[in-house]
Amino acid sequence: MVIALLASACSRPQGDANTEAPSVATAIEQAVTPAVAAAIGAGSTHPSPGVRWNRLHSEADVTSAFAEAREKNLPLFAYWGAAWCPPCNQVKATLFARPDFIALSQRFVPVYLDGDLPGAQKLAARFKVRGYPTMILFRPDGTELTRLPGEVDARKYLQVLELGLQAPQPVKQLLAQARSAPMQLDADAWRLLAYYAWDTDEQQVLPAAQRATTLARLARTCPADQAATCSRLLLKSLVARTDAAPRPMARRAPDLAASRDEVLAVLADEHLVRENLDLVTGYAGEITQLLTAAGTPERERMSALWAATLDRLTADARLSQGDRMTALVSRIALARLGRPGASAEQPAALSSVLIEHVQRETARADREVSDDDERQSVIPGAAEALAQAGLLDEADRLLEAELKRSHSPYYAMLSLAAHAKQRGHTSAALGWYERAYAAAQGPATRVQWGAIYVGALIELSPDDSARITDAARRVLGELQGQPDAFYERNARSLERMSGKLLDWSRRPPVRGAAVLGPLRAQRDTLCAALPPADPQQATCRALFAAPGAAKARSRTVPA
Repeated sequence: MVIALLASACSRPQGDANTEAPSVATAIEQAVTPAVAAAIGAGSTHPSPGVRWNRLHSEADVTSAFAEAREKNLPLFAYWGAAWCPPCNQVKATLFARPDFIALSQRFVPVYLDGDLPGAQKLAARFKVRGYPTMILFRPDGTELTRLPGEVDARKYLQVLELGLQAPQPVKQLLAQARSAPMQLDADAWRLLAYYAWDTDEQQVLPAAQRATTLARLARTCPADQAATCSRLLLKSLVARTDAAPRPMARRAPDLAASRDEVLAVLADEHLVRENLDLVTGYAGEITQLLTAAGTPERERMSALWAATLDRLTADARLSQGDRMTALVSRIALARLGRPGASAEQPAALSSVLIEHVQRETARADREVSDDDERQSVIPGAAEALAQAGLLDEADRLLEAELKRSHSPYYAMLSLAAHAKQRGHTSAALGWYERAYAAAQGPATRVQWGAIYVGALIELSPDDSARITDAARRVLGELQGQPDAFYERNARSLERMSGKLLDWSRRPPVRGAAVLGPLRAQRDTLCAALPPADPQQATCRALFAAPGAAKARSRTVPA
């Protein structure tokens, strides 16, 4: 589904977990200022003037922000997000508005980079950020210290942020030390490695191809007295393996049998479940499928234990509404796992008990969540839960009602389009895709939504050449006057659109130059407006070009 592509206090258990090194929470209590400690204890109920963000629009703004960091000798905290992005809205609602985060922000220079601001995509290339949200802590001299995990709950995030503020070395150096001399790392260093945002690393610390094996090695060398840290490294390594090879691997990787027992131990330990809340709620189906084979006692045991854990978390009012919805969606995925004929398009039949549970929980979330930012995170999750349970009509009613309230209704429209497509209602699906593009706000978002619309037209109405060509020309028109038209997210959207159009133009009846000619002419006008040495030239010239021609042309463009 398109949506999937747009795309993070409990009692201590008895036993070995009690013997590990001082917890992150203990470290914070010992290290933070009294004002911050008071704010953390107060939670999010006290009024606050808010974080004094430096909003970046240009390279000059970046230079100014780092100059301020150097002058004050403070780290720089960079946030990269977008108005429509559900995880970004979760962060804004549950973290940035908290007085403890606001108090902590006095100890760094906070910068806010919205992906739809003019020039933002070029700045994204400088910061090496891609997915929304990405949050990075820099030294005043610009050295990257760590990338922070936006998917963890707010209190855990604050603990990790505090560790980052006190870190004597960047995570990249800590990783090198963990590989060469792991016994020399202290508990805080291991925690920084475990809570590093590996999924938004963009190969700054580690090549993507090495992520799964490196995390598995860290999990094995992690000190045994740090149960929470070691369990997170284990789960992170398994998530990385599912990303690299999502098919079941139980019979092809002997070490996964040991991993299976370790995961079961995590699920049986309430403290470790809470320490790894984002991973337990977000990857139940993927990890279960990785570690067990369908129809086996191992699959039945892991599924049952994970399902009970997710049910407990979904019902826990201490958790954020977003975390509870994530747990609910994973609960459905777990129930569908391994069912014959089950797919995203044809969900397996669920029990009436589970369906009623989904209906109750989604209705509760809709009723209880009033903050607009939080709703932008929670309601799409609730709609996904309903859709995954086969309740498309109920999902649509929830989303259509939200269109009147959401500050970014064009995001929900993509889900409505996907649901219509799933039903086989082509005209309705294309109508929603078109409405979503028309309603989209912000230059990068409009390019992305427009490219999605073009892709939907090619897939669902391939004979409508005029409509496809017109939509593609409109997307190219969005680029006029954009200083970063061919950077980062824009570039990826345009390249996907170009590839689909090239493939479509070769299908019978071959449309070729008749369709691509006007698009190439429009492209040439855009390229000509760029300075000859602009690095965007290569991306621009490659659009709608045959692979050989694009390669030859790009060699003549200065880097």
